[in-house]
Amino acid sequence: MNKSNLALAVALGVVAQQAGAAGFIEDSKATLSLRNFYINTDNRDSEAGSAANVKNGVQSKNEEWGQGFDLRFISGYTQGTVGFGIDAIGLLGVKLDSGGGTNGAANSKSYGGTVFPSKSNGDAEDNFSSLGLTAKAKISQTELKLGTLQPKLPVIVTNDGRLLPQTFQGGQITSNDIKDLTLIGGQIEQAKGRNSSNNENLSVGGATARVANSNKFYYAGGDYKITKDLTAQYYYGNLEDFYKQNFLGLVHNWSIGPGVLKSDFRYFHSTDDGANGSNTSYFSNGNYVGNVSGKGPVDNNLFSGLFLYTVSGHTFGGGYQVSNGDSDFPWLNQGDGSSAYLTTDMQITKFGRAGERTWQGRYSYDFAKLGAPGLTAGVVYLRGNNIDTVGNDKKENGSGNTEWERDLTVAYVIPEGPLKNLGLTWKNAMWRNDIPGQRDQDENRLIVSYSIPLL
Repeated sequence: MNKSNLALAVALGVVAQQAGAAGFIEDSKATLSLRNFYINTDNRDSEAGSAANVKNGVQSKNEEWGQGFDLRFISGYTQGTVGFGIDAIGLLGVKLDSGGGTNGAANSKSYGGTVFPSKSNGDAEDNFSSLGLTAKAKISQTELKLGTLQPKLPVIVTNDGRLLPQTFQGGQITSNDIKDLTLIGGQIEQAKGRNSSNNENLSVGGATARVANSNKFYYAGGDYKITKDLTAQYYYGNLEDFYKQNFLGLVHNWSIGPGVLKSDFRYFHSTDDGANGSNTSYFSNGNYVGNVSGKGPVDNNLFSGLFLYTVSGHTFGGGYQVSNGDSDFPWLNQGDGSSAYLTTDMQITKFGRAGERTWQGRYSYDFAKLGAPGLTAGVVYLRGNNIDTVGNDKKENGSGNTEWERDLTVAYVIPEGPLKNLGLTWKNAMWRNDIPGQRDQDENRLIVSYSIPLL
């Protein structure tokens, strides 16, 4: 039993002894969330459908459809100087269709398909499920959690872009005892992918899958509200044997005329750690001339700025991002789908390649201003260039490559009546590039969601 599981077992024992205490039950909440999820990805390059690529698991079309169930229980706290509680999350995904073999599983050694885990022959499982428990304790405004976590911080972001969400195992402490300051620290040991029932060790893109792993990711930092409109952030993350990362952020809201301008500035400084500096199995992707497929130690500085102006239901936005250094931007990535805290983390790609320069434009509208509350629509366009890549011959095989993505989202949440809070979403994305070895993609996602409060 690892340290976090032992600590969780002890904590659960303490909670069980006091579960009948006032506050624990009265402040508890339970919710069942339903998500019907369909995804269709069209890999448009002609070689995608060749016999050789089909044999190797490269499909010209990935398609899956499923029904997800997300049951959550959040307890209150027992009375006393130290309050104790417990949270639980039960996840179940049921296959409705796996596209007749187009589930996106590369081979029997892959982490799974686009939505569902895979059998040994690559076919999608009929269903998958998991249970996560979290023991918690609270003193004043400081809270400790041990067990299943879903952090959303600059250095670690839970992914919820498929049928079921990603979860992590570890411990985290959060303190709000100092006015206008939030302090957070923790350690993550494993991750459970959005298409899996199993916990896996941690890794990065480019590392040898299921060979180069770590079970220690440390993070700490805080948010300080300088004024009611200005927030400063600093966070540090360290994935042992892979990378160290420092983050600085500044978010400002400024009332201009009838609207509000939001400015979001982010800076990441990432360097190698431990085995990543010398062991080829631990190398990350990038632009390393002389190394096979351009892999090497983490070396990245990423700057970005995003500006959003909201007025009368309209939101206009624009931004720019620079990814400097020899490596791609690093983040926790086991190869089974993950998120990074980038203004360019889009439906298909993230625009964080070595040397990449990316600009973006955004527009969205809230139709409540036209008498249709609950209806929203938005479009984002990003274009990245200056991408340099290295091939298996250890030589540069692409100089100044480009990529662009256009994402369109239309969503409607029924605001009242017997189907109140039923959500309908359509997400469409196009990705085009001239990067060697990458295929163009078109993707559609259809999502129907509904939450039922139980407590």
